[in-house]
Amino acid sequence: MSKQFKLAMAFCAVIAAPALAQDTTATDVTADTVVATVNGAEITLGHLIAARKTLPAQYLQLPDDVLFNGILDQMIQQQALAEIGEGEIDKRDELVIANERRAYLASSVLDDAATAAVTDETLQKAYDARYALAEPTTEYNAAHILVTTEEDAMAIKEELDNGADFTAIAKEKSTGPSGPNGGELGWFGPGMMVKPFEDAVIALEPGQISGPVQTEFGWHVIKLNETRIAEAPSLDDVRAELENEIAEAAVQARIREVTDAATVERATDGIDPSVLKNEALIEE
Repeated sequence: MSKQFKLAMAFCAVIAAPALAQDTTATDVTADTVVATVNGAEITLGHLIAARKTLPAQYLQLPDDVLFNGILDQMIQQQALAEIGEGEIDKRDELVIANERRAYLASSVLDDAATAAVTDETLQKAYDARYALAEPTTEYNAAHILVTTEEDAMAIKEELDNGADFTAIAKEKSTGPSGPNGGELGWFGPGMMVKPFEDAVIALEPGQISGPVQTEFGWHVIKLNETRIAEAPSLDDVRAELENEIAEAAVQARIREVTDAATVERATDGIDPSVLKNEALIEE
């Protein structure tokens, strides 16, 4: 059973218990305000606030008094258990705690970097670079008939040149998933189709039908229905995407900056990587 699962089950148990009256309306409370002691160890309001931030979203919908008392009860239980655990810590526990502390501190630094990087200014700059200042792109609306061999594609092209209906032939002979829909592919932009297919579409005029075109999927006969100039999305439409990209770039830059500035001395010569599997080394 994972540690996260155990903690979640424990929290479920304490919030299911009757909530005790708790006055949290005082205006003079601070993060250092003591809300409980367990064998003399203080639990502060700051501890509770920090714990709340780690809870899954569904718990945050609970009434304030239920959530407050639930977190406090959990903290009391954890402190009582932790006192016992302190005396039972072995080498494995010490290493796990050290790793978790290191990971938490590193994550905190990267979170700060990501948060600082995403501003109205950087968002607008990223949007302008990608959309406002970019050359307009053409989108295509096309249909195709997909068959297995070049001979079949050539025969279909001949039928079409002699006046056969493209939609009807696509429904009858196309092996692609768009066949039942008359081969219609809808609108697509650059990069959305495999290159031989895209190149053939770009070379066509609206209403024109291509000769056989081979791709990894088979042989295509393509009809270009129409084209249009793609409109740029609004900033709000792509805000989340741009925020993620800016944050990720900031995180990677911060990692490089800090790592490059650190004095790193690797001492792995002579160590067999398979030693990672030897858990006996940390069991004492």
